[in-house]
Amino acid sequence: MSERIKLQLSAMAHGGPALGRYEGRVVFVPYGAPGDTVLVEIETSKKDWARARLIEVVTPSPDRVSPLCPYFGPRGCGSCQWQHIRYEAQLRHKTAIVCDQLSRLAGFSDAPVRPMEPVGEPWAYRNHVQLHPALEGLGYISADDDRRVEPIAKCPIMHPLLAELYEQLDLEIEGLVQLSLRAGVRTGQRMVIFETEDEEPFEIEVDVPVSCVLLRRDGLPITLVGWDFLEEEVVGHRYKVSAGSFFQVNTAGAEALVHTVRDMLAPQVHEQLLDLYAGVGLFSVPMAQHVARVIAVEENPMAVLDAQENLRRAGVDNAEVIQGDVTKVLSTLEGPIELAVADPPRAGCGTAVVTRLVELDVRRLALVACDPATLARDARILRERGYGLVEVHLLDLFPQTYHIENVALFVRE
Repeated sequence: MSERIKLQLSAMAHGGPALGRYEGRVVFVPYGAPGDTVLVEIETSKKDWARARLIEVVTPSPDRVSPLCPYFGPRGCGSCQWQHIRYEAQLRHKTAIVCDQLSRLAGFSDAPVRPMEPVGEPWAYRNHVQLHPALEGLGYISADDDRRVEPIAKCPIMHPLLAELYEQLDLEIEGLVQLSLRAGVRTGQRMVIFETEDEEPFEIEVDVPVSCVLLRRDGLPITLVGWDFLEEEVVGHRYKVSAGSFFQVNTAGAEALVHTVRDMLAPQVHEQLLDLYAGVGLFSVPMAQHVARVIAVEENPMAVLDAQENLRRAGVDNAEVIQGDVTKVLSTLEGPIELAVADPPRAGCGTAVVTRLVELDVRRLALVACDPATLARDARILRERGYGLVEVHLLDLFPQTYHIENVALFVRE
């Protein structure tokens, strides 16, 4: 029988669990909350740390609340991890996690981190959800087993446009692998994206305004009904977003990112801007009017076409979109390029990209990161290459989850 212990939880850790200390070891407890006294069962035991399963909340934290979703929990849906924590406390804990990661992984003992800012609503914010076939209906990957799908009837973090669409779905599609729902929350446009085993087009009937797309593994969209894209509005610009193109899942958060990056970089009309991992042009489109030239780099060919179209729609004539791997494209560019914004995938920029930014004489870099550990690793590399960390803004694009959107400003010293 596994060891059971009682402990006091004191903080939230990177990756989502709460933590406490027992006999000199850190014990990680998913679905705990700082201030809880809990009874737990040790599941993984190492020399300096352990991971435990929550058995009972003996004394609840003042910040513990009842989850809104009936599927939330260690054996339920895995999409949310923090619904049991009061929202104001979620913001506080996320700020502390970023400070801890920058201190431990990058050596910033007193990092200039601003308190996490709420963005929009803490519920019903997601404009994009990914669902999988379950034994009954559709659902999300379960919290305790990524091979199992937890069927759901509703989801409190879905935007109402998607919640309404989900309620109306009546599908029986053989070989369905994944189904995505997307919405332009400010345009009202909606899209259903199918991914199937055989990738063969099929007939589908709809009785609501919605586009339906079959997305192949190579990224090619096949239109079944309507269009293979939708549109969303951010900072006064209407963006085309194709079925296979990335766009922030929180529209209010996307707008907050644009304002934050623009304020951080403080662009001047004589400067050039490098937009790395540019996607559909979220930053390039509004920033182009403030600089002499924009060079956007994006690997996804569908997103490149979207970015080019979005720049054209905005009347931008001083921007170039280059398709390709960021590291390879950077090797072909010539400096100096004064400004850069980078919004890399979870793995971060890495040494090769940072080294090339130094060679291009980038003076100010706004780094957008969805993982504080990745931000810390890139921050350490940037500091070694002569960049100072000026400030870090935290925007809560993912309420009820442990995910954190960071925007950090680095200036060449």
